[in-house]
Amino acid sequence: MQHSSVQSPLVAYIVSEELAKVSSLLPSNKNRSLLVHSLVSALGILSLTSGDDRKCFKVLRPRRATQRELLAYHTRDYLEYALSPSSDYEDQAQATKFGLEDDCPPFRGMHEYIQLVAGATLTAVDALKEALCDVAVCWDGGRHHAQKAHASGFCYVADCVLAILALRRAVPSSVPQQKSRVMYLDLDLHFSDAVSQAFHNPSSAAASQVLTLSIHHTSPGFFPVSPLSVLPDPEDASFDPFTLSLPLQGGASSQTFARIWSIVEGVKDTFLPDFVIVQCGVDGLAGDPMATWNWSLGGPGSLGWCIDRVVHGWSGKKLLLGGGGYNSPNAARAWAFLTSVVAGKPLSLDIQIPDHRAFPLYQPSFTLDVPAGNMQDQNSPEYLQHVENIYERVQTKLQQRLFGGRPS
Repeated sequence: MQHSSVQSPLVAYIVSEELAKVSSLLPSNKNRSLLVHSLVSALGILSLTSGDDRKCFKVLRPRRATQRELLAYHTRDYLEYALSPSSDYEDQAQATKFGLEDDCPPFRGMHEYIQLVAGATLTAVDALKEALCDVAVCWDGGRHHAQKAHASGFCYVADCVLAILALRRAVPSSVPQQKSRVMYLDLDLHFSDAVSQAFHNPSSAAASQVLTLSIHHTSPGFFPVSPLSVLPDPEDASFDPFTLSLPLQGGASSQTFARIWSIVEGVKDTFLPDFVIVQCGVDGLAGDPMATWNWSLGGPGSLGWCIDRVVHGWSGKKLLLGGGGYNSPNAARAWAFLTSVVAGKPLSLDIQIPDHRAFPLYQPSFTLDVPAGNMQDQNSPEYLQHVENIYERVQTKLQQRLFGGRPS
């Protein structure tokens, strides 16, 4: 992997005590952030050094996003309501208007959470734009359901969209006179509805600077319900080759991901991004309460295998974000392991969890691994062949659009 400067750190890792504490207030993932960062620390990952004794990581404290930065995507009405500690959340009509109910209840520290999580992701973006690193990691980001004007799906701020908008304005180092291309790859169990919708432009015949590819589960009634979550039809007049979905059936395993990975590589090779954002949601791992996929952390086709290929095999700069994951100890295992993968020094999955404050939560195995369970993979060879056939046509359409139109 080529680094922008011999002196620059390999990876920027975004964390602060304040960020971990505020992120741990999130109702859907209480204390998860504290678990993640404490395990990364206990394993000594941030102290890893490269072959020339240079530190692999530069730890960056996140700043708070300003209202102006948040307004790059969110509406003023939503921000004024969500960012005001004095808002009357008892006013049901207002709370409903802004999505602050059901799976997104208002919570103490919500205004700080929105500013800090968005600021953390934008701190990572700044590190990439300013050539401080080639890879930036922000496990507290990845909130891919937050809409322009309301919260949704445990997500209160659209940091993924804000990151794409910021990187789209960056000057690519390879060909400075061209506009940057940004590829967003979403590995969460759930479809990246808000991100995909934000950049979906079926009426344009021009090339786009942004391509979104979401690999997810979809079935009747499974959140989020969206017409964009299904397998695309390249022959449809409204088909947008820059907004792509790859739905997988229940029980999706590492074997299935190994099979479809050539599709991901093909899309990347056609689009040739300057920046790659990967949303690393871990709710598809075995053992998650969602109990829908059976993905594992290690071995061919695993989450670790996929991230290794993106970080060390793809050109361009990369931003890794968090996302879903409702078994918090497993989320900590996964993101700690991925942090070591990013550094090019993957830890053994058999390693014992070090003794630290959260140690009892890692029972019964007390190891780093998140192995597959015995759920049956429902992604048949016939279905996967169908997906491959569709994506052959998708790539043709994408190529035609890229070489037939100017970036928009």
